Amino acid sequence: MSSKALGKSTSAVEITHISKNGVWLLAYDKELFMAYKDFPWFKDAPVGKILNVKELHRGHFYWPDLDVDLTVEIIEHPERFPLKAKYT
Repeated sequence: MSSKALGKSTSAVEITHISKNGVWLLAYDKELFMAYKDFPWFKDAPVGKILNVKELHRGHFYWPDLDVDLTVEIIEHPERFPLKAKYT
């Protein structure tokens, strides 16, 4: 008897860890770290709002409850994209 996959994964992205330093996003077997100093919108957000992430298209993520959208490039190289909006 062999095991077969039951179906295609319905979620290509997920939050795998939230810590005092930041948030880890798993996308296509690649883990991306978002430090709060670079992504302050997540620091004081409720866990449920952080976990609610959608992929608009491959490599472009959106948190509807926080109205935050980020790409893999922004997450990997935040220094190239200074914050444009004020965080309060």
